[in-house]
Amino acid sequence: MTDSSAVIQGLAALLDDGRLKTDADSLAFWGCDRTKMYTPAPLAVVFPKTVEQVQAIVRYANEHRLALVPSGGRTGLSASAVACHGEVVVSFDLMNQILKFDATDRSVVCQAGVVTQQLQQFAEAQGLYYPVDFASAGSSQLGGNISTNAGGIKVIRYGMTRNWVSGLKVVTGAGDLLELNRGLAKNATGYDLRQLFIGGEGTLGFVVEATMQLARTPKNLTVMVLGVPAFAALMEVLGAFQAKMDLTAFEFFSDKAVDLVCAHSNVPRPFATATPYYALLEFEATSAEVGETAMAVFEECVENGWALDGVISQSETQLKNLWRLREDISETISVFTPYKNDISVVVSKVPHFLEDIDRIVSAEYPDFEIVWFGHIGDGNLHLNILKPKELAPSVFFERCKTVNRWVFETVQKYAGSISAEHGVGMTKKPYLEYSRSAQEIAYMKAIKQVFDPNGVMNPGKVFD
Repeated sequence: MTDSSAVIQGLAALLDDGRLKTDADSLAFWGCDRTKMYTPAPLAVVFPKTVEQVQAIVRYANEHRLALVPSGGRTGLSASAVACHGEVVVSFDLMNQILKFDATDRSVVCQAGVVTQQLQQFAEAQGLYYPVDFASAGSSQLGGNISTNAGGIKVIRYGMTRNWVSGLKVVTGAGDLLELNRGLAKNATGYDLRQLFIGGEGTLGFVVEATMQLARTPKNLTVMVLGVPAFAALMEVLGAFQAKMDLTAFEFFSDKAVDLVCAHSNVPRPFATATPYYALLEFEATSAEVGETAMAVFEECVENGWALDGVISQSETQLKNLWRLREDISETISVFTPYKNDISVVVSKVPHFLEDIDRIVSAEYPDFEIVWFGHIGDGNLHLNILKPKELAPSVFFERCKTVNRWVFETVQKYAGSISAEHGVGMTKKPYLEYSRSAQEIAYMKAIKQVFDPNGVMNPGKVFD
């Protein structure tokens, strides 16, 4: 019996029958996320069903110095959930129950494997709303959302996942179970350890349960899509609308993105004439007056040359089709093996920042197609470089990496973030210094040492 087979047998003894997999297909499936830069090569995949089983796995990993990688919906884009060095993947697929709902507190206790859309539908059934939303809501899991502090399309109104987590149960790297904040709205009793695990990418411990807050359901959501002539005009449009009304979303995307989505998904173009960029904005049309205000602001944008054309949703079907122009982009471009950058600055710096980044990209990638989109209302831009069909992925990724330094130097110049909402994982790890000082990184490493003294929790992610 080899050492690895003995370790696997020991792990299997901690779980229900059949809850450990070592076949090649399972290792490949659960050992990766949506990044394509690394080849998954885990030792095994385990499927705990209880908190106690998670604790037992972590304690066993400490005893045998096994590296553990958390696995949720595997929709991440920074390789935080990739196991490529013989790690044990801990899948939360079976810990997928909504455990408790309190109507008075508007709170719901969920296991880590609850799918985002599952929580959204549960909230809807209670006459409430879970507002964190993104294209992968149908497969992403709450544990992963929390561990990467997921954002999405509603941040301008509702904030990040962090804003909706009022309590956590976590299993630390030492195997201890901590219950953090217990759903309290106000709790001034020292350090809020909950916040360390939100965005921690599983490097301190595993989220096993979360108390999530819900909101009231928005009324009569309405979408406008405007054709915009230039990057700078996008911010003028944003400012004009925010001065007069509250928005629930403000997204942008390039005409290249629209071309690809319309060809791939048979979504109708928003209007006949193409424009370089598009702004999609959403608001609650709670009265006729709100609708009139929106049209007046649109006319102001046209008069000032900030918008060239526009359309407003007149039905639920049209609203969904307009949203698909934005939400279908990631799936559509996935066939091109895109190289993605997820960067952000404060909103006031976006125009100059965009100009600088676009200048670098246009000069250095003249032969590559570029797709821009993002949550420009909160300063988050997604830069996607599409791989030419004839170019090998390894060559393509290396060419993209050579320009990363200039892109991230620009991010640093504007005091921005190299990863707005996708996390650091392995893909952004070499560039962490552009957003975090050496002192900050040293403190982060010290915090990890406290929670994960033997370094078993998702090693090699965020920093070495």
